[in-house]
Amino acid sequence: MEYNDIYDRSRRKTGRVHLRGTPWKPGEYGLVVCAWIYDGQGRLLLTRRASGKTYAGTWENSGGAALAGETSRQAIAREVYEETGIQAGEADFEYLGSGQDEVTLYDYYCLKSQTPLEQVVLRPGETDAAQWVSFETVHTMIERREICDVIGRQFLLQEQDLRIRQDAQNSAANFR
Repeated sequence: MEYNDIYDRSRRKTGRVHLRGTPWKPGEYGLVVCAWIYDGQGRLLLTRRASGKTYAGTWENSGGAALAGETSRQAIAREVYEETGIQAGEADFEYLGSGQDEVTLYDYYCLKSQTPLEQVVLRPGETDAAQWVSFETVHTMIERREICDVIGRQFLLQEQDLRIRQDAQNSAANFR
């Protein structure tokens, strides 16, 4: 059984927990974290959702629900490790912003990693494939509905911030 902290609309913990898979009550929110992993060479790491999951077979960035007692940064470090095998410290994740819907608070991050695809470790039941893709390929995948809708919308909102980081990495590399 998985439990998540319950937050109020203002992102304050209520001191109560929610059992995953049960309905949320009005005014209750859970925290979900997401990370775009970029390589500094114009590519993003995507994983494919395993069969049996919602949006099975679609591609996404890494992320998931924060467990009860976890901070946002603890949750994103755990989720990235669980879904890709990439181990990064909490401070390695750069905060991009937050969002909110009817029952979910979102925290968005990015992480620079040049992990070779052969070293990405997939989690059975969670992810079944991984690939490094260009920004242009992400757009094509969104158009073809190969990326789940919510992740596609998130990418379009954060693309400029991600491109700035990629460009900064390229400029720094060229400067050396």
